[in-house]
Amino acid sequence: MGFKGTKLEKKEAYDLKLCKYLDDYGRALICAADNVGSNQMQQIRQGLRPDSVVLMGKNTLMKRTIRKYAEKTGNRDVLNLIPLLVGNVGLVFTRGDLKEVREVIAKYKVGAPARVGLVAPIDVTIQPGSTGLDPSHTSFFQALNIPTKINKGTVEIVSSVELISKGTKVGSSEAALLAKLRIRPFSYGLVVRRVYDSGSVFDPAVLDLTDDDLVAKFAEGVSAVAAISLALGYPTLAAAAHFFLNSYKNVLAIALSTDYSYPQAENAKEYLKDPSKFAVAVALVSEESSTAPVVAATEEKKEEDEEEEDDGGGFMDLFGGED
Repeated sequence: MGFKGTKLEKKEAYDLKLCKYLDDYGRALICAADNVGSNQMQQIRQGLRPDSVVLMGKNTLMKRTIRKYAEKTGNRDVLNLIPLLVGNVGLVFTRGDLKEVREVIAKYKVGAPARVGLVAPIDVTIQPGSTGLDPSHTSFFQALNIPTKINKGTVEIVSSVELISKGTKVGSSEAALLAKLRIRPFSYGLVVRRVYDSGSVFDPAVLDLTDDDLVAKFAEGVSAVAAISLALGYPTLAAAAHFFLNSYKNVLAIALSTDYSYPQAENAKEYLKDPSKFAVAVALVSEESSTAPVVAATEEKKEEDEEEEDDGGGFMDLFGGED
């Protein structure tokens, strides 16, 4: 049973509950609760126990409580929740893994019919096949420009038809047709909009990132920093290797263009004097790369033969060999 008391007492009890959750939990999922019934909400609460709790309430009351909590505790991070409390939303506080909690929430969805005036969350397409309706309903399909034929005394849809597009309102004709066909095209449940974690707010898509994705994103960032540094001529740690390499190229170019020389530039000058050495060097590298596996295999074979010889000697010693 719900809390019985005056309006003021209910507000005070709600304030205490929300403040307790802010103290006990450092993370929360901000979820939209449109078209979610009370029975469905109860199932979600039970499925999230014991590590998570669901708190619904008026947005103005939640914002007021969060502001008072921030002033009382000095925790200004919780103020990041206030801009997220827009529309029919609730808070799912949790101590568990955020991704796992989101997956549990996604399990509790129920089918719903297409009601008139409802904004379609997905595209609705009618597939070809028998409708089970008698021929008297043919005119109804013709009014919606749905191609049909009579087959074995029932109306059959000839080809697939996109009945409702995502983001458009459901009309009375579309709702009536789906009701006749006993199709419940939509499903509703809590939808995670944003994630709150110790003061940080981010999109729930971040929960799907893997370690490889993070490494790739980090590498992209380092490359971008290095490119900007090189373009501006501003040294950074990310571009240090490029600056050193470019500087060495400049020094080498000066050495090759003048009589000035140093030990590291001698080989380059020799190659420029006799370009045929380039071909020799390439041939040597190719030969080394091709013979390396053969040498490795030979060494492995030699080691195996030595092991076999050692095993044979032990066998002869056991039965009175020369040793």
